[in-house]
Amino acid sequence: MAGFRMHYLLFYFSLACHPCCLAIEDDMKRYWFTAGVMLAPPLLQYTSAASTPIPPSQDPFYTTPPHFETYSPGAVLRVRTAHGDFSNAIANCSAAYHIVYRTTDTRYRPSWAVTTLLLPTSYSPSTAAPLLSYQYPYNSPSPDASPSFDGPALFVPGSPVPAALGRGWLVVVPDFEGPTASFGAGVQAGHAVLDSVRAVLLLSRDRQRLGPPLGAVARYAMWGYSGGSIASEFAAELAVQYAPELAFAGAALGGVVPNLTSVLERINGSPYVGDTFAVMAGSLNQYPDAYDLLVGSLKVQGPYNKTGFLAVREMNISEAFAAYAGQDAFEYFVQGRDILKAPLIQKVFHSNAVMGYHGVPQMPLFVYKAIGDRFSSVEDTDGLVGRYCGIGATILYQRNTVGGHLAEIPNGVPRAMAWLVGVLEGTSGPASGCDVQTVTVNISSIPDF
Repeated sequence: MAGFRMHYLLFYFSLACHPCCLAIEDDMKRYWFTAGVMLAPPLLQYTSAASTPIPPSQDPFYTTPPHFETYSPGAVLRVRTAHGDFSNAIANCSAAYHIVYRTTDTRYRPSWAVTTLLLPTSYSPSTAAPLLSYQYPYNSPSPDASPSFDGPALFVPGSPVPAALGRGWLVVVPDFEGPTASFGAGVQAGHAVLDSVRAVLLLSRDRQRLGPPLGAVARYAMWGYSGGSIASEFAAELAVQYAPELAFAGAALGGVVPNLTSVLERINGSPYVGDTFAVMAGSLNQYPDAYDLLVGSLKVQGPYNKTGFLAVREMNISEAFAAYAGQDAFEYFVQGRDILKAPLIQKVFHSNAVMGYHGVPQMPLFVYKAIGDRFSSVEDTDGLVGRYCGIGATILYQRNTVGGHLAEIPNGVPRAMAWLVGVLEGTSGPASGCDVQTVTVNISSIPDF
């Protein structure tokens, strides 16, 4: 299991924080908005925090905030400083904060989520700084695998977050799956990303409040790879209707997964089939009828049974890779692969797992994908980009001739970082319209499987 985790950490970078905390006093915690303007900020106060990190399932900080449904999306409900080991372990990071904020779930109901804000070592509130929202692909139906908890060791040197902090950027990393860890629920993820940015912008504007010592935010952009691209892309397409006031400088989307259901088939039987278990357990958990159908269709006897399948709900993704490697996920179901044809389940996947149907991204996009990606077909990404280009989007799309899904992580990081430097620091602006390029970048050629 350790081998799987180390292998995964070499490619998927994350962040986690732990307690030392600030909280909103219960009887003064409401945000009142008129036409989107906050009229009465809440009163924040420091409270004691555990010296040892506590998993979200046991940490009171992660409990449902009272009256959260009465606040506007992006309202800050709680704030605390992260555990000291967290900021100390991440290169170029001077401080880290956890923020609980109001958002909207995948069924458009009021919800809440946690995000982690990192300040660079060179940061000064007197100078406006760029903000990067980095969506880490934690790919798990367990809240305890959320990036706000899962450990600073996940942000290895060379990963995007230390690099961004090294440029003096603020970085925010949302637990975009929400409190129910709804992995694969694209609408949930998109809303959580947008509201995480709203929360940081709100804190940066209201400098009289007790909280992170933030100054103005200059520009802001998004970045996500693989499972992180799901959250980032859905945020990009939902922004025009859900958060029209946000003016993103751009979004970098790598290893894009335009159709998540096709991935379930492509990785079945591979070392990474654990993702299939995680998607099926996570994406349906906000839809009781569909989830009950899924669970009721699992076999109760034999080696591939309900207990074994549902164990994924307590696993992080590297544990799921180890537990299910090489298995046929559909052997767990009475009807086999036909479980995906059930109308209740298809309805959820069609609304949450297929990109391109909730709006047209209004910010420039940098899309990068390996032509040999065995997780998600490059043709799916070609189609998504073509759809957007046909209706006026601004996209630089690079198709790499080298490697696959895993290799494109290190192959793509320098290209994505260079593009983000251009849009966030104003050194170069993306040309309007679409530019599709075939490139050959061979930092790594590790096979997918």
